[in-house]
Amino acid sequence: MKIIDPLPQPLREIEYIQIPISDGTRLAARIWMPENAEAEPVPAILEYIPYRRRDGTRSRDDIMHAWFAARGYACVRVDIRGSGDSEGVLEDEYLQRELDDGLEIIRWIAEQPWCNGRVGMIGISWGGFNGLQIAALRPPELKAVVSVASTDDRYADDVHHMGGCLLGDNLSWASTMFACNALPPDPEIVGEQWRDLWFQRLRGSGLWLEKWLRHQRRDDYWKHGSVGEDWDAIRCPVMAVSGWADGYTNAVFRLLANLRVPRLGLVGPWSHKYPHQGVPGPAIGFLQECLRWWDKWLKGRETGIMEEPMLRAWMQDHQPPTTYYEQRPGRWVGEPDWPSPNIRERPLILASPGTLEWPHTEVDEAMMTIQSPLSVGLFAGKWCSYAATPDLPHDQREEDGGALVFDSARLTKPLEILGAARLELTLAADRPVAMLAVRLSDVAPDDKVTRVTYGLLNLTHRDGSENPRPLEPGRRYRVRLHLNDIGHAFPVGNRLRLSISTSYFPLAWPAPEPVRLTIFTGASRLLLPERPRRDTEDEAIAFPPPEGARPAAVRMVREGQHKWRVIRDLETDISTLEVINDDGIVHIEPVNLHMQRKTLEWYSYRGDDYTSPEGETLWEWGFRRGDWNIYTVTRTVLDSTPSHFRIHAELDAYEGRKRVYSDNWDVEIPRDLI
Repeated sequence: MKIIDPLPQPLREIEYIQIPISDGTRLAARIWMPENAEAEPVPAILEYIPYRRRDGTRSRDDIMHAWFAARGYACVRVDIRGSGDSEGVLEDEYLQRELDDGLEIIRWIAEQPWCNGRVGMIGISWGGFNGLQIAALRPPELKAVVSVASTDDRYADDVHHMGGCLLGDNLSWASTMFACNALPPDPEIVGEQWRDLWFQRLRGSGLWLEKWLRHQRRDDYWKHGSVGEDWDAIRCPVMAVSGWADGYTNAVFRLLANLRVPRLGLVGPWSHKYPHQGVPGPAIGFLQECLRWWDKWLKGRETGIMEEPMLRAWMQDHQPPTTYYEQRPGRWVGEPDWPSPNIRERPLILASPGTLEWPHTEVDEAMMTIQSPLSVGLFAGKWCSYAATPDLPHDQREEDGGALVFDSARLTKPLEILGAARLELTLAADRPVAMLAVRLSDVAPDDKVTRVTYGLLNLTHRDGSENPRPLEPGRRYRVRLHLNDIGHAFPVGNRLRLSISTSYFPLAWPAPEPVRLTIFTGASRLLLPERPRRDTEDEAIAFPPPEGARPAAVRMVREGQHKWRVIRDLETDISTLEVINDDGIVHIEPVNLHMQRKTLEWYSYRGDDYTSPEGETLWEWGFRRGDWNIYTVTRTVLDSTPSHFRIHAELDAYEGRKRVYSDNWDVEIPRDLI
């Protein structure tokens, strides 16, 4: 990334300002604006998230918000109630209280002397979510949104569930917020009340994992904040952005297909990062692209951005499988509308004994069965890659050993797909609760297997997730499964592989007991979203290289480490996936603060014992400045019986060496057809 220093115009930066909320709560904000903004008011850009603007996201905020401010915007970064230096307690994600606060924040911004009354929202992940959610409430001051790595459906396509299956990231994410919610405000900002505010959080935030596991089907809890419940509620323009290695790609395609406002979609090869910091690369000049968007919708300037294709996506070339890519070779492609009239469905028939046949081949019906070992999934990577660890899927050959595999013939012509592949299966199960994990892979001539995309389906959710129904063992069902959207180019000489398994742990929690599925070939087919090449149109799509403002000076005091280990103990038959995400200790020089952050995760199982899967997470946070020395430890363990989920959680908070707060949770929650 190119650092722009000096910036095009002088800035005024406000390190801390309080935004008053009508119930008496005061929220903490940091603001960047042109030096002359009070004499010549400018539009504002809001980012509204719970990740501690003073220390947690400080460098990232500097890079983006100072860059925008130097180009004529007031940028406002607000800590959500109960996070960072804001007052109150954060009790769950996307609560109505959070959205109502957001409406008041936008109104407050619009009324400031440095703002001309026009506001945009930008955010990644949580900030991408609430940008859409607040847009659906239609505050008149909100004129446009940039939503990165977000979703329109909190049940079907978020960190919690996928196809009605419980995701392992549900535990991981709950543990992240369990740790973050136990952190204090900075006494240098809030003064003597810091300890009272801290203890309010320690006592009041609660165990979010318990709250989420009490909603295992798509009920009103998940419908709240899911803007797909009413697409027409959003009336302002939306730019939706994600990456193929991210967990939130599918929402971009649904937003383009269903919104009725000016909209653009952008999908690169990236993980859960802003595209100007995108990994895998290539990163792009995303801030420049956003500036074109803001200038169009907040300043009324014609920048040509709405003349671009509605969807711009990175068509990935084949690459050998590995858990980390610095770059994903490929090219940009564009579609003028989505769904695109240029995409055609190309069917492949599942045939016995394990082939994918083009429809001109006559295929007889046959029965093939699969009962996967719990080991299928150890090489799956994370549901959402954060690019902090080598968390992408590895060579799929070992996974395929526990799956039912269907291979195509070697391709004699290139094949490119863009969108969601669909699988139509005729099947039967021998148990009332079963899951289906499906992977589409690219098999090279040397037999290395790169996963392209995948999908999950809890078969009790075959007709929807609001009212799941158990299977009747032995009965034939026709089910449909959408794999995650993808752009991928299969080269000549490679094969397509479809792999079907009955487990995918720890990416998804297993069924209560082993399941054998019977697949009826000939009656089952894979539908590919084939996109013919249009090189003349696509060659016009290009982005400048990434740039940003200078980030905060941060000095590494202790190096961290990032590891992703599969450990198999053949004596005990216990397999463990160990994840180490240690950021070390850093000194954030502008605020003279030492900060440490470390996460350890373990996901294990024993043999074929479906009562043995367990997930354990351990978070450690620390802050130190002079005599102020804070340290927190949170631990969460999730396991299950055939009838219940069981949670054990611990929270300990320290001032120096003295433990000043401790709490424990032991909870059992009935399984609801999961």
